[in-house]
Amino acid sequence: MRKSLLLLVLSLIFAAAHAQPFRTLPASGFLGTTGDRLPLPGIVINKTVLTLAPGAIIYDQNNRRLTHSQLPVGADIFFTGDGFGNVMRVYILTADEKARFKTTPPTKPTTPPTPAPPGGLLGR
Repeated sequence: MRKSLLLLVLSLIFAAAHAQPFRTLPASGFLGTTGDRLPLPGIVINKTVLTLAPGAIIYDQNNRRLTHSQLPVGADIFFTGDGFGNVMRVYILTADEKARFKTTPPTKPTTPPTPAPPGGLLGR
C-alpha cells in the first residue's frame, strides 16, 4: 500500500514538472505573415523582403526550433529585430496567441526591421 501511494505521488510530481505552461513571447515586436521562401538570409514578411540576423531563431507553435527552409508560407508570426534592422526571432503563433494579440497588440520596438537592399540580399 505504501509503495503504491509513493508511486502515485511521484508520478503526479513528475507529470506536473513535465507539463509546460504557455510560452512567454517578448514584450515588444511585430505581427506579420510569412511570404514566399527565399535563400538565406532572406525572409518575406508582410510582402516585404527582410534579412535574418546571424544566429536568428525560428520557433514553431510548440516552441521547437525550425530551420529557415521549414518556415511555412502564409503563417501568422510574431517577430523581433536586432539593433541593425535584421529579424532576430520568429515565433509562429498558436490560435490562443493570435486571439491574445487581437485584444492586446504588442508594443512596437524603437528599431523596426529594415527592408533588404534593392540590389538583392547578396549585393549583386
